[in-house]
Amino acid sequence: MRKVVVMPVYEDLEASSKLFVELARTQGGDTFIVAVDDGSVRQPLDATAIEASGLEGVVIKLRRNVGHQRAIAIGLSYVAEQFGDDVIVVTMDSDGEDTPESISALVQDLARDDVDVVVATRRSRVESLKFKAFYVVYKLLFSLLSGRRISFGNFMAAKMPAVRRLASMQELWTHVAACVLGSKLRVHSCALDRGPRYAGRSKMNFVGLALHGFRALMVFAEDVLVRVGIACTIVAALSITGGIIATALKMFGFATPGWFSLAFGILLLVFLQTAALTLIILMLSGMIRSGGVLGIGSYREFVEDVQHARRKVA
Repeated sequence: MRKVVVMPVYEDLEASSKLFVELARTQGGDTFIVAVDDGSVRQPLDATAIEASGLEGVVIKLRRNVGHQRAIAIGLSYVAEQFGDDVIVVTMDSDGEDTPESISALVQDLARDDVDVVVATRRSRVESLKFKAFYVVYKLLFSLLSGRRISFGNFMAAKMPAVRRLASMQELWTHVAACVLGSKLRVHSCALDRGPRYAGRSKMNFVGLALHGFRALMVFAEDVLVRVGIACTIVAALSITGGIIATALKMFGFATPGWFSLAFGILLLVFLQTAALTLIILMLSGMIRSGGVLGIGSYREFVEDVQHARRKVA
């Protein structure tokens, strides 16, 4: 089946151009590229970069920078509208860290009838120790607050029915991987190595990584709020229990002078704060609505132009 590769590109012309060449070499000339230029100003991507690699494709130029998650959502929405069920869709970054050679292993398990999406988990990484430590903390917090495990990113392959399902979900515009988790699709993981960047430096900083992690939790906001509310209720109950114990110790003469007032005052403050927080969480839980269904073509509001790259015939 023909492969359609969706990738966001932001001020990364050199790396993405090399990636097109490597895709042609490793995946064949029938690979179709959907490159979403995420509002690049200094290094705008042009369709000639795809043509130079010998591939066909399109460059979707956005009116403004929307971030790589929304750029992927726009690319998937375009594919869902333009292609039939006879293609396999691959999403990947444009810097070379998602290696083109890995696509063959990624799509291999997609031939199974009980698999809709194959996601890439990482056997090895080339990031700094700081990033690796943050990623471990992020996965632990995500599991604790949402009740789900997340160990993959944007590098994945999907069948077209799965792509159409994802493109109709509002959550896709917030966080791609979390949307896949919440889509109820049949997901299979494939362990792959992460490669080095072809050129340039990553534009993702620590603040951006933290924001990316919080957006994943936003997809499961109701579950997070319920879990935080339960934790607040437990703390409030413990505060009441501590207050009763402190009162009993005071009545039986076991409390030293001033201890009861200090302990009871602290427990009362903890109870009032957690009770107020629990009430706010319950109100927010009632206000949050389940994600709706996006209409076909809603992504076009962000698109400035679509440039088509034709394969040159010798």
